[in-house]
Amino acid sequence: MMALSPETRDRLRRVSTATLATALFKRGFRTQMIQGPLPLHTPTESMVGEAFTVRYIPAREDLNTLEAFKDPNHPQRKAIEACPPGHVLVFDSRKDARAASAGAILVGRLKARGVAGVVTDGGFRDSAEIAALGIPAFHTRPSAPTNLTLNHAIDINVPIGCGDAPVFPGDVLVGDCDGVIVIPAHLADEIAAEATEMTAYEDFVAEKVAEGRTIVGLYPATNPANLEEFKGWRAAKGR
Repeated sequence: MMALSPETRDRLRRVSTATLATALFKRGFRTQMIQGPLPLHTPTESMVGEAFTVRYIPAREDLNTLEAFKDPNHPQRKAIEACPPGHVLVFDSRKDARAASAGAILVGRLKARGVAGVVTDGGFRDSAEIAALGIPAFHTRPSAPTNLTLNHAIDINVPIGCGDAPVFPGDVLVGDCDGVIVIPAHLADEIAAEATEMTAYEDFVAEKVAEGRTIVGLYPATNPANLEEFKGWRAAKGR
């Protein structure tokens, strides 16, 4: 598994999931946006990190008691200590927010360990406390019941589905106010580079639209004159 380069990580922090979705769509990827989870607090920059996963299956009553948490190898607890710094912990909670995927103590431990963020297609308990921690955290809604009531943690760092999106360990997750998108690991560098270029042009377009310019020939850039103007804009802006 190749580590995400600092340059690519920095580029991805500065682009939106919307722009990334378009870049992925150009390559035929249609289901990379995780459906449901939104941030617990407004991000100041995009969350970026490689995926480290937890897979839940439906709970079975004889296995899912509070005694389960005493096992140091319990997959949920083990993942909290095993997720590498700079990665994003991703829970496959079967799109079921009736029980929490984790709570503030576990998410606080992730923050202390330098984890880049946490995502679930279920819910988190202690949601206000998690929001106050400042670590990027994405869920579908608050959920007070412990995960043991409905979810059985079965494995870590395996391919999962999260909010109908495939997530393989090492895939790159980017999260902003619109949600979280999954970039296949082998495409991260080229997607980041293309999205950076797209973002520069989109910023130029937004500025011109605010000045009263029509989008015809501007967005998309079908008028060569707009591309020439964009070159001058980039030079002036240092972009």
